[in-house]
Formats: sequence, C-alpha cells, structure tokens
Amino acid sequence: MEGESLLLFLDSKGIAVSTGSACSSKKLEPSHVLMSLGLKAEECHGSLRITMGRSNTHEDVDYVARSITEAVERFRSISALGR
Repeated sequence: MEGESLLLFLDSKGIAVSTGSACSSKKLEPSHVLMSLGLKAEECHGSLRITMGRSNTHEDVDYVARSITEAVERFRSISALGR
C-alpha cells in the first residue's frame, strides 16, 4: 500500500502525517534508514512518519490508530492485491 494513499486518507480525517523524514521530504527515493533495516523499496514507499508531542492525548493516539486501521481495511477491500 502506498504511503501517499494513506497520507491523503488521513489528511481527510484531519491527521497530518508524512511519507518521508523531515530532512528528505522533497526526495522520492526510499528512506536509506528503512532500506538499511532490510526493507524493500516498495515497502519503504508504504511507510508513514507520525510525529507526536506532549500536547497529544491518549484519545488522539486512539483516533490515529483507528483511522489507519480504517484506511488499510478500506484500501485492501478495493485492491486486487489485498484479497
């Protein structure tokens, strides 16, 4: 699943995430950090960066987790690869 699809879905729910590190947000190459962990390029393109701080609540975390789950279930249900 492409991180960009998740990013757009989460954005529609008011959740700001990124598909790359803050220092390489303009690059399209897979993350060298994720690649060094053994992930394939296509797996890296499905990654998200989620930043949290002191002002985030447990409810915020639950909302993000539920929204990611909803997105994955929705995209898998419409994808031939997800079946």
